[in-house]
Order: sequence, then C-alpha cells, then structure tokens
Amino acid sequence: MCHVLREDPELAEVIPATRRQEAVDACTADEIRLPVGDGVSEASPLAGGLGILVLRGLLVRRVGIDGRFGAELLGEGDLLRPWQWESDSATLPLEMGWAIVEPVRLALLDENFVRRCVGTYPELASALVGRAMQRSRGLAVNMAIVHQARVDSRLHMLLWHLAGRWGRVRTEGTVVPFRLTHSLLADLVAARRPTVTSALSDLTRRGLLRSAGGEWVLFGEPPRELLDLDAGAETGARHRLPPLASSS
Repeated sequence: MCHVLREDPELAEVIPATRRQEAVDACTADEIRLPVGDGVSEASPLAGGLGILVLRGLLVRRVGIDGRFGAELLGEGDLLRPWQWESDSATLPLEMGWAIVEPVRLALLDENFVRRCVGTYPELASALVGRAMQRSRGLAVNMAIVHQARVDSRLHMLLWHLAGRWGRVRTEGTVVPFRLTHSLLADLVAARRPTVTSALSDLTRRGLLRSAGGEWVLFGEPPRELLDLDAGAETGARHRLPPLASSS
C-alpha cells in the first residue's frame, strides 16, 4: 500500500490547500515493485479503474514490425495501461514488449481508488488526464526528433529532451541519470546500433556530451531546434504546418 499523493506531490498540488493534507492521507493504492529486466505483464491487474501510475524508476515500451522497433521511455508520473494495446492496429503484425531500465514502483489506480479519491477529489481527474496528454505531446516531440536527417543530431536532441524532464543540473553539466544502452538509444532515434555508437563518439569528440558511470552528461545549452519542437508541442501550433499534398 502507498500514499499516492505523498509519492507524487505534483498531483497533490491540484487539491485546494484547505483539503490537501486530508487528501494526501486518504488517497492510498496497492503498490507493485519490479526489478531491472523484462517484467511488465500485459495481463490487466485491475478489474477497472484508471491504470498504473509510475511512482519511481524508468521503463521502456518497444513496438516493432518485422524486426524493426520504435521505443518510448516512461517514468515518474506517467499513467500506463500495458494491457490496452492489442487493438491498436489489427491490420499490422505488431510486436510489443516492455523492459525495466531502472527499478520501478507502480501504484494501481483501481476502482477503489476512483471511488474513494477521484470521486471525493474530482480535481485529480483532470490532472491525470493531463498526464496522458503530456505523454502524447512527448511522443510528438520524439517523432519530430527522429525525422532529423543526421543521427548525431537526433541523439543530441533526444538526450536534451530527456534532460528536460529527468535531468539534474550539476557543476560539470546537465546529467541524464539513467543507463541508456546504445541498443535502446538506437530504438529511440530510429537508427542502427553501430551508427548510434559512431554518432555518440563524434558527439563526445566535439565536447557536447560524455558517458560517465552509467549517466549521460550534457555540456552547453540545448540545441535551438529542440527548444522550437518543445514549444510547438506545448502550444499545438507554434509554426504553420504545410498543406497536405493532393492525392490526385
């Protein structure tokens, strides 16, 4: 059992101050802990409810067609429904899997949680919907990153994008505190692993980043293109999109 709003203070902040401590004490949920490795079941642990909230850790969702995979990193604050994917595209032979990159703690937001917490504190509903929309915006930024022509640019932008959410500023630079393998990075930027290894070596030689003790240290400022992508995803239309080409 865990106190969800104590674990996730950002959720607690949506409750009016006069009721916040009461909500923090009342909103509990069953907790699951999973170690590094494969291990997120696609069988639903819930009879209903909202889904699974990531309290701590990092995991990756991989989706592939014919042996080529894309990937999505998920972490603290994300709302998941791992069992809700089989109907995403009934016409394509999709392969899907989950892996734990950093040990995770998950809260099961089941029907009990909905009745006791969301029913009593309806502000939580909009906050949790906002989490789902935030995840959608993050995927849009990822899609824009993988459309960059050069793999070194994709990697540089991706690592800064991850730093925007999970990074820590230290004396030596901005740190992405996760062990991201070259194979995982290859899935995240839609490239081959040897190409990623070569691109990371080039970025290191140029003094833009380095790998240290299972972390990535970024130097300087985020690339200008990434700031534009993040702003565009946040506003929905920073730049006018080009018209779709006619099919005739």
